[in-house]
Amino acid sequence: MITRETIDKVFETARVEEVIGDFVQLKRAGSNYKGLSPFSDERSPSFMVSPVKQIWKDFSSGKGGSVVTFLMEHEHFTYPEAIRFLANKYNIEIEETEVSQEDKIEANEKESLYLVSEFAKTYFHETLLNSEEGKAIGLSYFKERGFTNETIAKFGLGYSPETWDAFTKEALAKGYKLDYLEKVGLTILKEDGKHFDRFKGRVMFPIQSLSGRNLGFGGRILTNDKKAAKYLNSPESDIYHKSKVLYGIFHAKQAIAKQNNCYLVEGYTDVIQLHQAGIENVVASSGTALTPNQIRLINRLTKNITVLFDGDAAGLRASVRGIDLILEEGMNVKVCTFPDGDDPDSFARKNSYEDLVSYLENNAKDFIQFKASLLMDEANNDPIKKADLIRDMVVSISKIPDRIKREIYIQETSRIMDISEQVLLNTLAQLVQKDISEAGKKLKQEQKAFEVVKTETQSAQEKVNIVYELERKIIEMLLLYGSQEADFDDFILKANEEGEMIEEKETSTVKVHQRIYLSLQEDEVELANPLFKEIYNDLIAYYNQNEEFNIEQYLMQLSVEHSQMVTDILMAEERELLHNWEAKHIYVKTKNQNVSQYVSETIVSLREYLINKLIMDLMNSYSNEEENDLEELKSTINDYNKLKVNLTNKIGRIRSTYI
Repeated sequence: MITRETIDKVFETARVEEVIGDFVQLKRAGSNYKGLSPFSDERSPSFMVSPVKQIWKDFSSGKGGSVVTFLMEHEHFTYPEAIRFLANKYNIEIEETEVSQEDKIEANEKESLYLVSEFAKTYFHETLLNSEEGKAIGLSYFKERGFTNETIAKFGLGYSPETWDAFTKEALAKGYKLDYLEKVGLTILKEDGKHFDRFKGRVMFPIQSLSGRNLGFGGRILTNDKKAAKYLNSPESDIYHKSKVLYGIFHAKQAIAKQNNCYLVEGYTDVIQLHQAGIENVVASSGTALTPNQIRLINRLTKNITVLFDGDAAGLRASVRGIDLILEEGMNVKVCTFPDGDDPDSFARKNSYEDLVSYLENNAKDFIQFKASLLMDEANNDPIKKADLIRDMVVSISKIPDRIKREIYIQETSRIMDISEQVLLNTLAQLVQKDISEAGKKLKQEQKAFEVVKTETQSAQEKVNIVYELERKIIEMLLLYGSQEADFDDFILKANEEGEMIEEKETSTVKVHQRIYLSLQEDEVELANPLFKEIYNDLIAYYNQNEEFNIEQYLMQLSVEHSQMVTDILMAEERELLHNWEAKHIYVKTKNQNVSQYVSETIVSLREYLINKLIMDLMNSYSNEEENDLEELKSTINDYNKLKVNLTNKIGRIRSTYI
């Protein structure tokens, strides 16, 4: 197990903005950073990172927490994996205590699949470099492609022997379970119990996640066996979903963010060859047609995609289909084709870095220009085909969410195709209206379904929102001001010289967390929300053991659920205020108020609301009481009404005191 000293050092060293910046394109927003949510499909940034507080919050999904929580949520790391990842990033030596047999048994299945996949990557790479068969067949092939030793090592390229079960035998000998070998897709298990290697006799391309974890493989056969597929990918598994993966994204992510552009190619060797040539901001769709999930993965790093395709008809048609998907995600797309007979791989081999960069810059066409030139060749001056071509171009434009961009592209299409803008705008309006109509129908269906499933419990929750918000404010005060000292005024009834009872103001200086705890204890108020209650108890216990509040230290001890709520509260200032809380008797702290007033008003408001609710409950039970119990009930209600008046007056005194 990793020692507490190592964990503390990781938290002290790791910078949340640096780590998250490797996965999400962040832009400065005042003292914070913002970007697109990596957890949901969105076009407006709602993902916030606070370098000062060293926390992050995704307002679209509700997730939030520390740098470790982000890695656990985004990369599906376990807690120890996240610590190891950060320790490696910041060159921190990991100290460990001896791992017990029980701890080994508790390792979950997904982690076992990752371990098997990582072992396979190492095995295939070492087989390529060290075995006679690997060097003669696999290494020779990669050398023929022009790959250097450094490139082969960088991408972890490998070779799977021609023997039916060479890999499986080695894995079993090393203690890896056959069940996991099958689940990750490396071994095929027959009904009769026999097994063989899925990738036998193929050169291997490891497929990595954004963080560098090995997810699966692509394997290329080198023989002329017409019955076997030229390329074979790992099957879907708990760790590999090909529609959500881009080949080369781990090695390309920093270059993509830095260059603010991503080159998208078809094959593994295209990616590798361009990397070797010096063009590192390049990825491939990993043996599948381009998907929305893959586009969103790029969208986290840049808004600009340049699709690189060779000149064959099939490749060009595929690029056209992918363009509309990219446009739907609100991204900017260009297309660059290569001379006949060339693809990105072969072109990169034949040209210098300077010539390659120059070609890509000068030949990348805007999607409208590309689509027009491509389809015009097909139309061949046929008026009917030209009309279909224009309609096809307008369909692509209709996918763009931004209205200004749509109009600019309509103008460009009008110029290229020599057709009036008004005709194009009318066609566009029809398409957009159709999309709106369909979306409206879908929304109505969803709303109708929502009304059907809305429960009495949900309605009841809506009625207690005030209590929820006030309790949330109490947690917020403990988080933001708990260790601060403040002057609090109390009004005490005392007898004067004439024996009359009058109120006198007494001021005491105490820490905010102590004041909150004592006030709630005195009024016998217990938080109703279970999550807030647990966080409240944690915070009071923390303050009793620590003089100052350290957010990183505190977050380390929280569960994911608690961590998300705490970061949601701490990042509340970054969210636009949309609610008129004061109209609901919820008093939000403003710049001209101090902490004392904020604390006092919130606690008294909660007490007043609870008293009022109690009075209403008693009045509702009035008709059900026996006659002899009515007087006692009336007396109780009167007492609570007096208490409510006192609390209302107290709020007034608190306000007047701090004006």
